[in-house]
Amino acid sequence: MKTLKILLVIALLMPVLADAQIQSVLDGAYVPEHNPTRKVVPYPYLREADVMWNKRIWQVIDLREKINHTLYFPTEPIEDRKSLFDIIKHSLLVDGSITAYGLGPTGDDDEFLYPLTSVEIDSLLNPQESVTSINVDTGEEEYTWVPAPVESRIITQFQLKEDWLFDKQRSERYVRIIGIAPMKEDYDKDGLKRGYKILFWIYYPELRYVLANQDIFNMHNDAQPVSFEVLFEHRMFQSYVIKESNVYDRPIMSYYKGVDALLESEKIRNDLFLMEHDLWHY
Repeated sequence: MKTLKILLVIALLMPVLADAQIQSVLDGAYVPEHNPTRKVVPYPYLREADVMWNKRIWQVIDLREKINHTLYFPTEPIEDRKSLFDIIKHSLLVDGSITAYGLGPTGDDDEFLYPLTSVEIDSLLNPQESVTSINVDTGEEEYTWVPAPVESRIITQFQLKEDWLFDKQRSERYVRIIGIAPMKEDYDKDGLKRGYKILFWIYYPELRYVLANQDIFNMHNDAQPVSFEVLFEHRMFQSYVIKESNVYDRPIMSYYKGVDALLESEKIRNDLFLMEHDLWHY
């Protein structure tokens, strides 16, 4: 009787096993056995007395630029790689290893004062949207709510909050990323693009521990992957300045538009370069 039950269970499972995608061949030239657990290299200790110069800068990374494609692709996770947004999304919804911070009552707070709960994060990343349909019986419009999860393909920009400083003890200039924020393309009810909207802020020193064990695509050698943490620490990306610390606490776009805003952004970047360059005699 017991044998008959076992055979019956196997017979019921056979169609399920037949439909399952089981890899029976080696997808590669060798079996990857080395899965390193990388440690984050701590920043050198900084004393306040040794910081002779400091400037806070806000920058935007546009993932549509070719040099930044390693942060954007793949838009759907594959076996060995994810996009930057998918890594952040998985760490928030599944692992819970990092904390997201809201924008506050004013909608522009970036000081990590408003930590979001898991329910708030889920509502941000898995919102509901209304869909209009026509009832075939009555001919009237009906509204239904359907899930519209935030996908990686619509996150095409990230904003960085950074401190540029000079340490006179080591005679070095450092760039410390303080926060990073994914920016979602924002559309009006007619489908016209209005710009970009920040979803939330992530405290970057906390995110470093996640990025250290997530690899980007190395276009020169597949056998030597590079981590996201290395990419950010070595500044292997392109960005442009949208704001520097100022008495009015205003971004560039509030007083310059179009080409003038781009020129002001380049002027700020050039001033940062000259600050370090002019400290030395050649």
